[in-house]
Amino acid sequence: MVESDSEFDTGDDDSTPLLFGRLLDGQGGARSIDWHQAQLWEPGKPGEMLWLHIHRNRPGVQDWLESHLGIHEPTAELLISDSTRPRAFREDDALVATLRGINFNPDAEPEDMISMQLWSNGKWLITLRRFPLQTPREVAQELDAGKGPVDAGALVTWLTELMIARMNHSIIDMNDHIDALEDADIDGDAEDMLGRIATIRRNCLGLKRHMAPQHDALESIARDAPDWFEDHDRREIRESIERLRRYLDDLDISKESALVLQDDIRARAVARSERTNYLLTIIAAIFLPLSFVTGLLGINVGGMPGINHPDAFWIVVGLCGVILVVQLMLFRKWHWL
Repeated sequence: MVESDSEFDTGDDDSTPLLFGRLLDGQGGARSIDWHQAQLWEPGKPGEMLWLHIHRNRPGVQDWLESHLGIHEPTAELLISDSTRPRAFREDDALVATLRGINFNPDAEPEDMISMQLWSNGKWLITLRRFPLQTPREVAQELDAGKGPVDAGALVTWLTELMIARMNHSIIDMNDHIDALEDADIDGDAEDMLGRIATIRRNCLGLKRHMAPQHDALESIARDAPDWFEDHDRREIRESIERLRRYLDDLDISKESALVLQDDIRARAVARSERTNYLLTIIAAIFLPLSFVTGLLGINVGGMPGINHPDAFWIVVGLCGVILVVQLMLFRKWHWL
């Protein structure tokens, strides 16, 4: 289900890029902060950190990142760009990452994943997106309830864990669809089933195309994160990496299951076609000598034997019957029938 942005997004007019802001108190809670307050905030109280969730396509975002936070120009360009391949790296004392999550917006396909860029130096955490993403809103709700992350490292791991956990829903859905197709009547509408299987395979390939580099990005976070990213945060990231690896394995299994089912349906369709052709060949073989006899006796030339015999028709019918019986006996002896 898609949640509404109205509870959080304060930037529906283009005057501010801020979607929502939270000032963490270091105890699992946070208070809301607007764009003007964010410009005036300075790190001060122990445990406090500021999280701003920003619409990256609003005007002035890159200039603000460079002037207010001192982010280098190439990094600022990366944070607002549409280059969404997952990656992560350390820049001085800051962590920079691009992650991708499942698109649960209306009319979206699972493989149409949404990117989220993030930058953090331990006191500031900036997340940026273009299209609505459920994960940041869910973390903000936990903070509002006083049960959220306590620092920047924990916030990064929460966001990462929730994005990966949501991938499981799409993978489970695909496995359920495959199970339903395996239990369905394969001899029914084969074309419809093949189309549905092809869709599942495309979804598997699309998800894996984005999830595999995300695995590498999380490995970079666990290995090269700055010092403010604590040991327990690294352990949580490694757990997320293991979960993501299991999801990748599940995708491989789903893809192989879909391929096996697709091959089975095609093999059955080919077998039905070959059976039909075989029966048509047998029927043609049966009627070939009968057609020859009747065609030969049907030529309109003089001197045809029995043309004036009163029982000639029934003699020909009997002869055709004998030929048919002999053919059937031979076909059965040769295991053609």
